Amino acid sequence: MCGLGGILNRRGRRIPGKEIIAVADTMEARYDGRGGGFAAYGIYPKYKEQFALHVFLDSEEARERTEEYLKEKVEIKKDEEVPTRNIKEIPRQHITWRYFVDVPEKFKTQEEDYVVGAVMQINDCVEGAYVASSGKNMGVFKATGMPCNVARLFKIEDYKAYCWVSHGRFPTNTPGWWGGAHPFNILDWSVVHNGEISSYGTNRRYLEAHGYKCRLLTDTEVVAYLFDLLVRKQGLSIATTAIALTPPFWKHIDRMPEEKRKIYTALRMTYASAMLNGPFGIIVANKNTMIGLNDRIKLRPLIAAENGDFTYIASEEAAIREVCPQPEKLWAPRAGSPVIAGLDEEVD
Repeated sequence: MCGLGGILNRRGRRIPGKEIIAVADTMEARYDGRGGGFAAYGIYPKYKEQFALHVFLDSEEARERTEEYLKEKVEIKKDEEVPTRNIKEIPRQHITWRYFVDVPEKFKTQEEDYVVGAVMQINDCVEGAYVASSGKNMGVFKATGMPCNVARLFKIEDYKAYCWVSHGRFPTNTPGWWGGAHPFNILDWSVVHNGEISSYGTNRRYLEAHGYKCRLLTDTEVVAYLFDLLVRKQGLSIATTAIALTPPFWKHIDRMPEEKRKIYTALRMTYASAMLNGPFGIIVANKNTMIGLNDRIKLRPLIAAENGDFTYIASEEAAIREVCPQPEKLWAPRAGSPVIAGLDEEVD
């Protein structure tokens, strides 16, 4: 039942948050108020060279513990409370703080691994603290509530981004809490998901063997880490990663031409523990790309559209048409076939 939305301007033009709010609001019937959130890319041009850590903190004591740890690990260029407004629909459960940080010079060549390690350490060991996002020039804003109220809480209308992703939850087997709201993030990877990852246990063990720590009580968390592992650390292309995570059934691989069959067989065997099972529709974003991904028999809806420089992905056609009434191209991606839209050039 969850509702997904994504907007990418492929030329890197930043658009106001009201656009993604409209997309999310159109799918209100899909939400039950136990989680909503947004990821936005290009929102911190003044600090685009720093990692922007958005951190949920249970108390001032948790903030002090977090800052004590960060001061030992990184150089904090600027920190401040994330701007919010008081709304009765979402009682304040956390302090939400953001830190713009640089990695020590001696770790610059491996700065992404260094930041991932710091995020895992905070989430695992710093009581009362949870890192909601950790990429450069981007941020995740989420809470327990309807997306419209999460947008009001975090003043999403005040931000401009070249890529937006939204989510509204209808959780069926995991708790509704701020950390369990979507998007899930590591570095500049953000993931929103409708459905279930029934392979969560296998995926989690695979990731933990590679140093990731799954602590957020929601199956979607593994998808963000899998993209980070396969694309950033192991060097697979996004298209190849999509095949590894949602490979064809063996009966379809067996019918492929020999060379293609060898490639798909190798991917499926090598990444058997990374394969995602269950009914799902997923949107994944990073600083350059937005990806839509369905399960192999399309048990959850996903619609894509293009119009001029824009690519849209959503759970419902109506959500796309709310902001783009007459798209030049609109289609329902086939089961297991990704939609991959990238920037025409790197954003300054």
